[in-house]
Amino acid sequence: MTNRDNRPVLITGGCGFIGCNLVDRLADRGNSVLILDNLARAGVRENAQWLKSRHGDRVNIVVADVRDPIPVIDAVREARAVLHLAAQVAVTDSVADPVGDFEINARGTINVLEAVRLHNKSAPMLFASTNKVYGRLIDDTQIMRTGARYAPVSKTLSDGISENAPLDFYSPYGCSKGTADQYVRDYARVFGLQAVVIRMSCIYGPRQFGTEDQGWIAHFLLSAIRGTPLTIYGDGLQVRDALHVSDAADAWLTALDRIALVRGRVFNLGGGPRNSVSLLELIDRITQLTGRKTKYTFADWRPGDQPWYVTDTRALSTALGWMPKISLQQGLYTLHAWLDGRFGQSMPNREASA
Repeated sequence: MTNRDNRPVLITGGCGFIGCNLVDRLADRGNSVLILDNLARAGVRENAQWLKSRHGDRVNIVVADVRDPIPVIDAVREARAVLHLAAQVAVTDSVADPVGDFEINARGTINVLEAVRLHNKSAPMLFASTNKVYGRLIDDTQIMRTGARYAPVSKTLSDGISENAPLDFYSPYGCSKGTADQYVRDYARVFGLQAVVIRMSCIYGPRQFGTEDQGWIAHFLLSAIRGTPLTIYGDGLQVRDALHVSDAADAWLTALDRIALVRGRVFNLGGGPRNSVSLLELIDRITQLTGRKTKYTFADWRPGDQPWYVTDTRALSTALGWMPKISLQQGLYTLHAWLDGRFGQSMPNREASA
């Protein structure tokens, strides 16, 4: 995809955390961006104002919902590429309202796909999927405790979970995102769309308004900054790999720019084994970073919670030469700096190290 095409890149959900970081990167490199966002989530209006203040007329925002096909068609018609990130993103909300979750994630994605298929078939489309399509993945007999974390018993998982892992959705959220995930893949195969599925794991970084239900790394840091106690669902030994949003944006934009190489593919995107961390380990890191001890209590596991998930990023690295650049320690520092500047009083006087 070249910059000679002056049509905008459409980003649905472009005022959300990952979306606004992608908008910022695209606008910085001279691209026009059209955002379609219903501005319903906390923090997105602030992100919208931030984008407009930085980029002015290079960024245009249409307030609309992907469940409404008409504004989706209008936006897709004028786009040279579509990055589809608009979604309901919390497992807990999907359990409370599975129909609403389906309408946003599954039906909304069909609306985007149909708009591309019928009105702008040559436009590349990248879809934000999730590691939750793999469900709980492994049961208690397949993990062991090692210090303050779980680890898989099998050495075959030392590089993480690859795209060949079987799908097993295990929550309404997993079902709705998994449905959309498979529709995007099949629209590439059946209708020839230039579509790519990106299954993401624990993206974090500046402009993330973390809550208990979504954005757990930011939520943990905010709790430390505010001095509020955390609730840990499960035993705290569960492991995730974390990827800084700057590295995630690199992957997305590289896939967009080299769409001919990756069209029709599915990729897992995360920090990989080197950037894996358990909940208890993260709390210790936050204590070291902030100098503030976080209080926490335990509660029951939630539906679909994965005791261990680490991304195998080798397929993406092989296809596009992408690798994470920002270590978890560096990334936590940048997120803490942003959160403390936005919500806190002062930053500790210390530098990050690699």
